[in-house]
Amino acid sequence: MKAAVIHGPGIITCDTVPDPIIKDNTDIILKVTSTAICGSDLHIYSGGFPQPRPMVLGHEFMGIVEETGTAITSLKKGDRVIVPFPIACGGCFFCNHDLPGHCENSNPENYGPEGGLVTEKGGALFGYTDLYGGYDGGQAEYVRVPYANYGPRKVPDNLTDEQVLFLTDIFPTGYTGIDWGNVSGGETVAIFGSGPVGIMAAKSAWLRGAKRVVIVDTLQYRLDKAKLAANCETILWNDGAKEVVEQIRAMTEGRGADVCVEAVGFEPERSLLDRAKAVVNFEKGSIKVLEACMSAVRRGGIVSVLGVYPTTYDNFPLGQFFDKGIIMKGGQAPAHKHIDQLLQWVVEGKVKLDDIITHRLPLSEVAHGYSIFKKKEEDCVKVVMDPWK
Repeated sequence: MKAAVIHGPGIITCDTVPDPIIKDNTDIILKVTSTAICGSDLHIYSGGFPQPRPMVLGHEFMGIVEETGTAITSLKKGDRVIVPFPIACGGCFFCNHDLPGHCENSNPENYGPEGGLVTEKGGALFGYTDLYGGYDGGQAEYVRVPYANYGPRKVPDNLTDEQVLFLTDIFPTGYTGIDWGNVSGGETVAIFGSGPVGIMAAKSAWLRGAKRVVIVDTLQYRLDKAKLAANCETILWNDGAKEVVEQIRAMTEGRGADVCVEAVGFEPERSLLDRAKAVVNFEKGSIKVLEACMSAVRRGGIVSVLGVYPTTYDNFPLGQFFDKGIIMKGGQAPAHKHIDQLLQWVVEGKVKLDDIITHRLPLSEVAHGYSIFKKKEEDCVKVVMDPWK
């Protein structure tokens, strides 16, 4: 089959690889009809998350059931499904507590309670390095889906792939940031990062009754897309975090936003000075966006961290965290927890997801897709690929 294979930082190609096979009686083989490139994939592509051997990437995908294991009871060949991005068994302690990203069974080689830099990681993720299970992902013609009685959800035939594809990750992830923020009506929500997850967080904030939603980004074209897709206010991060924070406080009688959502992660745009500082401190990337969120949130407010942070940072502003009484929550989104409600909202027409797509490519052009997404060229916001073109 054809598949997108990472061979090292900046090197991804459309290769011919062996077809996946059933390995466990709760597996299915899915014929992938649509797949997307996620901002999290860029961390592997850039080398921020090391992957020493070639691997099929991709954790945003959907398709048609091609083959089922003998213990599959909820699906049959021909069913059309979306697949949440965490690989979770559905029966362990964490799955039973709506925390599928911490599944005790899906990542047996590298799982543990510590959450270290390269040891004792969380549950498995599709196409997300050997540290997170080593499972091949869905940027391919076919993919093996473990624990398929628990994860995949059937979707209505009258909805197109593009209408539901983002239920696999970025919509549940964006929604999780708002859910962690306890948005229930009347809040001002500031979202840092106008990529796909940030825009989905903005859509989710409106669904949960926010009074005011503002998105911050360093690129005007991404803010323009956010304003169009999510009907939110925008702030261009141009002169630094201080000016952004002052604008947010000016919108909120000097207090700051009730909720700040960090949707950028450890690889923001950085100056040469920022990069040098990281080298001196033996740190990977930067927490500059998280620091901005902690300044922009009001006292007693909530910071939801959706952006990926894989390492430690000695300059974490613990004193500010304590003095302001900030509540902070982050991690992999519990997609399984929210996917059914979010799918229902899509069915009812309460939210539109496909309006963030800027590029539709055949899988054979995966290298181009990753390049423009990483470099933010061609006004790229979201790339969707068809494995069969």
